[in-house]
Parts: sequence; structure tokens; C-alpha cells
Amino acid sequence: MAQSIRDDDGVSNTSRNVSLTELVDQAIAQNPQRRLLLKSGLGAAMLPFLGGLAACGGGSDTVTTPPPATPREAVLGFNPVAASSGDVVIVPEGYTAEILNSWGDPLFADSPDFAGDASETWREAELQVGDNHDGMSFFPLPFGTESNDRGLLVLNHEYINPEYYYKPELEAGTGEWYEPFTFEKVRKGLAGHGLSVMEVQRNADGSWRYVKGSPYNRRVTGYTPIELTGPVRGNAAVRTAADPTGTEVLGTLNNCANGQTPWGTYLTCEENSNGYFGWNGSRTRTAAEARYGYSQNGFGYMWHTQDPRFDLNANPNEPNRFHWVVEVDPYNPQSKPKKRTALGRFKHENIEIVIGADNTVVAYSGDDERGDYIYKFVCANPFNPTNMAANRDLLDSGTLYVARFDAGAVAGDNRGIGEWIALVHGQNGLTVENGFADQADVLIRTRMAADFVGATRMDRPEWIAANPTRLGDVYIALTNNSQRGTTFAVDEANPRASNAWGHILRWTETGADPKATTFTWDMFLLAGNPVAFPDRTDPRSGSLNITPENMFNSPDGLYFDQSGRLWIQTDGSFANTNNFAGMGNNQMLAADVETGEVRRFLVGPSGCEITGLAFTPDRRTMFVNVQHPGEVGSHPNRPAQSGDDQIARNPTAFSIWPASQTNPPANRADAGRPRSATVVVRRLDGGVIGG
Repeated sequence: MAQSIRDDDGVSNTSRNVSLTELVDQAIAQNPQRRLLLKSGLGAAMLPFLGGLAACGGGSDTVTTPPPATPREAVLGFNPVAASSGDVVIVPEGYTAEILNSWGDPLFADSPDFAGDASETWREAELQVGDNHDGMSFFPLPFGTESNDRGLLVLNHEYINPEYYYKPELEAGTGEWYEPFTFEKVRKGLAGHGLSVMEVQRNADGSWRYVKGSPYNRRVTGYTPIELTGPVRGNAAVRTAADPTGTEVLGTLNNCANGQTPWGTYLTCEENSNGYFGWNGSRTRTAAEARYGYSQNGFGYMWHTQDPRFDLNANPNEPNRFHWVVEVDPYNPQSKPKKRTALGRFKHENIEIVIGADNTVVAYSGDDERGDYIYKFVCANPFNPTNMAANRDLLDSGTLYVARFDAGAVAGDNRGIGEWIALVHGQNGLTVENGFADQADVLIRTRMAADFVGATRMDRPEWIAANPTRLGDVYIALTNNSQRGTTFAVDEANPRASNAWGHILRWTETGADPKATTFTWDMFLLAGNPVAFPDRTDPRSGSLNITPENMFNSPDGLYFDQSGRLWIQTDGSFANTNNFAGMGNNQMLAADVETGEVRRFLVGPSGCEITGLAFTPDRRTMFVNVQHPGEVGSHPNRPAQSGDDQIARNPTAFSIWPASQTNPPANRADAGRPRSATVVVRRLDGGVIGG
């Protein structure tokens, strides 16, 4: 990829939060009878965890895990696949993987076919499937049914790879591959972002197709008008010359993962929106701009050089109109998307909706940056299962909370207790005297409010998934943090210094009530490399459910199917050497959360991330996204000349996926370039996926 474009490594959190020692001291102060072991990081305190999976808990010395509530189907009924560094998608024996759609496919009746040489104009790109597929959901057709043969597939388009997305105009040696950089290229870049809605249908042979020209098909891009709703609507901080009322934003950007509501809408999450902004001339960043990671050149998109909307000197309020969750009605192509500001402004990874036993609606979301936080939002009004229209604005009012993870009874056992701290103006010190003007200000500067109340800094909170078979059990992927132990102190919930591999943490809400303000937590797994580090007391080897046969790094996507099977997708190093030796390309695994067993289910092609997951209601069709195939990075098969200029001018030098999946062309150049795509995975015998 263009290495300056995608920033997963920034750190903007300079707040001082409590250390492990302080957490232990707090726990002892709360209950002096608790046993005190170690106060100093890993060492022998890590041994209980490495010796076996901990049960959820931590508030007392005795913790038990209740038995499953219902009889269980076979959770891991497939033979695992081996790691691979090849340029194809690999699935287990008895399964097939087929391409459903790819970046640039025609979506509407008048859409042009993908040119193959990136010569599309911005107007043409807006009529095609966007780039770099990410989060995704399936909505059965008609609405209100559980159709397994027809539905709407909604998928995010997180960003673009400029070296593949733009056709070089200048001959090699006469200028940079991206020159001249024009307003037309900004618009085309915006067209590649956002999301696509497409009708999909099952064929008689079990395969799937998308329906070009369906009246449901839609593109939402970086230019689509979107309504601002909730407490921030109309606030002075979101008003611009183009929108003096502060009620309508053009577009949505860096749409990472997603959520799906029981009232039939799609939630798309704006993550690294800061990377699209910069400034011309000189500027001293405000404290809020620094905390949200804004810089003069952003991630290198250069949009601010051609479009004043992305120049902070010209439009200092425009950034405040991004980093939100956007709600879209896929069943109504004429409906206007809405940015739900009550959910807070930060780098939303995904949003997981849970309905409590009393119909309380709770939305969980992580802020994907090193040292940032985990949030939940409790809606003020309950879900109405008999009147879907009554639920349409539930996400506009309620209480936003941020998580603090404390030590439990035993230091170093990787379990503990926690609290949800309300981010409400006038509470917990969020007052005018302390610099927070009102609730809109708290929400616009959510990160700074969370800093102030002392939330726990985490190792890049990514996807959150709630177990549908155990109300109140929630899992989060903490993808990695090489600065843990230096910039950020080691603590109970983030127990490993130089955390190159990441971990998955789970918590149980008190009383199995999603709206509870306290919880217990434990570690589901610690990713690692038991081949490179065979001493199983070494935290770098991972927890004992990580083996040479299933090892991986950087868990990112998490998804529970309705059987309680946890799917884990990775977005980490594919170098296949040193810390990551034997791991191969990014992959997807399935886990039995009752036993802790993990098996590798799928391996992606060269240079990709595996992300986005959806099922038909019968779980016999899986949709999975392959993002940014062909990002060269440190891949072992990278060509000798693999800089942005070389790849832009020779886009098939590294990867030709998905053309490589079946019947690759005899001449690699005929593949055009690698393309993000949605893959349909199904069992050849028509059975439930994973079972």
C-alpha cells in the first residue's frame, strides 16, 4: 500500500491513567481481606493464566462458569486448514469459496464495467462497488422475514490504496506516479469510500450472485448528504460556511466495521477520519485536534491541497463532523443516512447492539487506537418489538459510558472487576469548571472526557461481539500494542509488554443485565507464537489454547453466529518470520468459547486483511470480505521493486487476487490489479457453516 495512507500506529492519548500497582492497591483498599500476590507485571503472576483458561470473574476468590443453557450443536465440526502465504483463499475440505463482488463491479443498470486499469472517472466510480471492503451485514428480503435465498448485503468501504486506485498519468522518470494530483482525484477517492447496498440471490446450484440494477442497490460515498442527529445537532462546533445550521454533513469516511439493529437498519462506523484532513500554511493544533490525531499532512491523501473542505485552516469545524456512527436504512434507497451523535465521537471500530431482557437497547463500541477506550451506550427508551418504526430514533438519546478495568482478588491472574463510568455533563467532574461546556461538548470531545474520568487505556480496542447464548457476556479484540510497557504501563487487562500479537478479553455484565454499571472480566485468549517461544510460561508464546496449528496475530474482527460460535478475523503481520514465523497470511478462525478450543477456518490471499462477516439466517451461507489484497508490506513473496511507484506502474507484480482464485489468466497483466472482494463460503453438502 501507500505506506503513509493507513495509520494504525498513531498514539494521541497522553493522559495519565492508573498503573497495575495502583489498580491492585485500589482493590485492596476496597476489600482488605483479598489475597495480595504480585504487584509488578507478569512474572509468576502470569502462570495461573498460562496454565489454563480463566473463568469470568474476579470479585471473589471462587469463580465458577455456569453450564450452557441449551444443548449445543457441533461447534468446530471442520478440519482446520494450514497457514499459507499464497495468493488464494483457502477453506476447509468440504467447503467452497466463490467471489460474489469486487471493487469496481457495476452496481446500477447504467454502471460501467470495471476498466481494469483504474481509468474510471469519479462519476463512474460512484456507480460501482467501492474499494477496500470491511464490515458487512445481511438483511433478508422481504423485510421481516428470515429468507435464506434473497437479501440485501450492505458492506463498508474503509479506504483506498492510491497506488492501485489511480492510473499513473506521467511516464516513469518524468514525475511521481500520482501527479498531477487534482480535485478530480479527490472526488474519485471520495467515491471509493462509504458503503454499498446490493441485492443478492441464491442460485439453484447453491451459489450466489448480486443483482445488478436492483432498485435496492445504493452507494453512500464521501459526498452523500447525511443528517446530524442527537445532542450535537446544530452545535456551533459543527457549523461550517457550507452548513451554517450544523445539521447536514457531506459524506462518511473511513467506514471500518459495522452493526445491525433489530429494527432493520445498518450501522456504519467512522474510524480513522482524521487521516483525510491536513492544512495548508502554518497552524498550531488545538488540544482536541492533537487528541484526535490531526496533523498537517494527515495520512498522505493530499485532499486538503485540492479541496478546502479538508483544510483545517479553511474549515476548522469540518473534522468535528466525522468520527461518528452512521445509521442507514438499506430497505429504503431514498432514505437519508443519519450520524447518531449521542454515541460519541471517536475512532469507532464496530458497534454491537444487545437487547436486554427488559428490552433495554445497549450499544458497545471500541476506539481503535493504542491506549484508547471501550464504550457502551444505554438507550433512554426500550426496544419495541411490535412497532419497528417506533425504534428508528432510539440511538439519539441515552447515556454514554466508558470502561475501567480493575484488578480482582488476585493480582496477576488476568481477571478482575470493572465499572462503566458515565460521560454525562455535570457528572464525574465533567463540568463547566473543568472545561466541558455542555453535553454536546462532552460528545464532540469524547476522548478527552474519557481521559478526565480515568478510563483504562487498552491495546487498540477493535471489534466487540456479544455471545447470543449468554446474555451479558461480551468479547473484545485487543489487536496489539508494541508500546505497552513503555508509553503505556502494563496492567491486568493488558498484561503483556510489547504486545505484538494481541489478545481477546471478555466481560460479564453484573446480573447478566447489559445496562449494568459494573462487570467482571477475564482473558479468553492471549495470541502468541509457541513455535518461536516454546516455553509456555513465556507470555510471548500465548495462552495454552494457542498452538502451532492455530497460532495467529492481531485479532481484529469478532463475530458470534447464533450457535455461539466465535469467529476471529486477523489484520496483522503476514511477514511469516521472527515473531510471526509460521503464521502466514491473515486468516479467520473459529472458537468454542465453552472449551477455549480454536481452529483455523480460512486463510486469505497475499497482503490482505480478513474482515467483515455475515450469514444467512440458516447459517448455511457465509459472506466474508477480503480487504486490500496486494498490500506489499513485509510479505515474503513481495517483488524486489515494491515501492509505490513500481506497484502503481506494474499493479500485478505482487498479487492478482481475486483473478488468482480460479482460472487465473495466462498473462498476469490481464488481471488488471488486485481487488477487494466479498467471498461466499458454503458447505458442499449444504450444512451449517462451521458445524
